[in-house]
Amino acid sequence: MSGALVRYEQARKALAECVRVDEAKSIRDKAAALEAYARQRDDKELEAWVAEIKCRAVIRCGELSKQLPKAEREGPRGKFKLPAGGKSKTKQLADAGIHTSEANRYEELAEAAEKNPTRAEQYYADCKASGVAPSLKGLRGALKKDRRQEREEALAEATNKASKELGKQLYGVIYADPPWRFKAYSEETGSDRAADNHYPTLTIDDVAEIEVPAAPHCVLFLWVTVPMLSIGIRLIERWGFEYKSACAWHKTQIGTGYWFRNQLELLLVGTRGHIPAPAMGEQPPQVVTANRGRHSEKPEAFAEMIETMFPNLPKLEMFARRRREGWDAWGNQV
Repeated sequence: MSGALVRYEQARKALAECVRVDEAKSIRDKAAALEAYARQRDDKELEAWVAEIKCRAVIRCGELSKQLPKAEREGPRGKFKLPAGGKSKTKQLADAGIHTSEANRYEELAEAAEKNPTRAEQYYADCKASGVAPSLKGLRGALKKDRRQEREEALAEATNKASKELGKQLYGVIYADPPWRFKAYSEETGSDRAADNHYPTLTIDDVAEIEVPAAPHCVLFLWVTVPMLSIGIRLIERWGFEYKSACAWHKTQIGTGYWFRNQLELLLVGTRGHIPAPAMGEQPPQVVTANRGRHSEKPEAFAEMIETMFPNLPKLEMFARRRREGWDAWGNQV
């Protein structure tokens, strides 16, 4: 057994035997100092094991911080009664060199690790296998990813249950590409490119009057052209959603336009209720470059992106041109 492994096992044992938050904090500080030293010496083996010990020490700090008794108020307006030992939780944390906001983050991380200890151990194992030193950011992201998946699965179950109770299907994901009506730049030269020549179009009021079968907790992905951005945001609000963000389709072929030659279309995101955003580190890129297809046809990459983000929620594609596996479709071409 190498010297590094011996020290690693000793540190793991010391953490397990910690009963005071200042003891765990001391181990964390020593590991942080050793980590900086190992990085300076370019000692990857030493850096990896002390980085893991630092993560484990932070979780132990969180566990012990949660156990610290708080001061209690005697009566509705009485004085605070200090716990045994005469020190409040804030004072004990301060004595250990930990600010309350820092302790809150440690406790949150400890709770996440407690709920899914195998995921934390898997993160350490993955780092070891790939030769990467663990980090608090990476550990937090790994644990949040699992929590986000659990929330999405629970939301899907609740949505399907609500649909059965109402007797009609509700959706947690709605993907819409409305057939917007807009005026061509020139009636003589631009009419051949107008959307009306390819499919029936609708005004903003026509689209807004459609009753969207959205669940109480739902995410909407809405396609708009850049000139119609403000109209798209108004439609999001009229359908009962709140605008959150957007991504862009960068077209390899350049088009026409008023102010600029068009090369972008936007996919707006709106939510209602409580919809989990992607876990940290799992967010898709904001710009996707892809070729044009048929008139107004959107690249498959965007539907695949939505499926990856929300694999379990029931999904509806509005104004669809064809049926998509795993989705319901609504539109005059299906």
